[in-house]
Amino acid sequence: MIFSSLIPTFIDTLFSTVRDVFPIVCIIFGFQFAVLRQPIANVRRIVFGFVYVLIGLSLFLMGLELALFPLGESMAVQLTTPEFLFGEGETMPLVVEWHHYYWVYVFAAAIGFSTTVAEPSLIAVAIKASQVSGGAISVNGLRFSVALGVAMGISLGCYRIVAGDPIHYYIITGYVFVVIQTYFAPKFIVPLAYDSGGVTTSTVTVPLVTALGLGLASTVPGRSPLIDGFGLIAFASLFPMITVMGYAQITQRLANRQHAQEE
Repeated sequence: MIFSSLIPTFIDTLFSTVRDVFPIVCIIFGFQFAVLRQPIANVRRIVFGFVYVLIGLSLFLMGLELALFPLGESMAVQLTTPEFLFGEGETMPLVVEWHHYYWVYVFAAAIGFSTTVAEPSLIAVAIKASQVSGGAISVNGLRFSVALGVAMGISLGCYRIVAGDPIHYYIITGYVFVVIQTYFAPKFIVPLAYDSGGVTTSTVTVPLVTALGLGLASTVPGRSPLIDGFGLIAFASLFPMITVMGYAQITQRLANRQHAQEE
């Protein structure tokens, strides 16, 4: 019964994915034949690859709708119920303080850290960065520093939703700090740190974080899901820049200290 009900959904999602991917295919093959004027090597393998991409994207989109989005919203709702916050049988008071939601901040930090560590795009970037730097940039060091930034950003973003503060105050302050930190950070890490913000907003992190923000804004009194529910992704993109540059500054200082001791 479950599989029979999912088949029509999968077919609809597959056709939608084909429609979305079709312009990309036209551009790639159009440039190949009209501009480069070269035959395509390994046509069969490329065709099979596109089929795998279409099926994978369709299944992934179905997974978002069936699991990740409902899970994020469900966790936010459960963590903000009056029974959980104030005890069984209690009602929501007229004035709710930000510290009443400390479990939300803990959950946001935990889910931000864990999903970022699992991001395939971040793993790929960390491996490439380690290769081109000759091991100067550690794979796990970069991954954990980015994940720490996402955890801090999402937790602070949840606090902003609860407090009801304007988002631009936080974002402007954060980017001012990034600009100042850029001046003092090692030059080799700055471009990578800037890219780290975009790498985090990928397939695993975005669905859960978005669902968490919407669920939190829907349950906190006086908050609008449209106005307050979005914006967590901006925090998730901003803070990894700070933590990655901080990671490079710390490792450089430790290396300089060790070099001075050896001399």
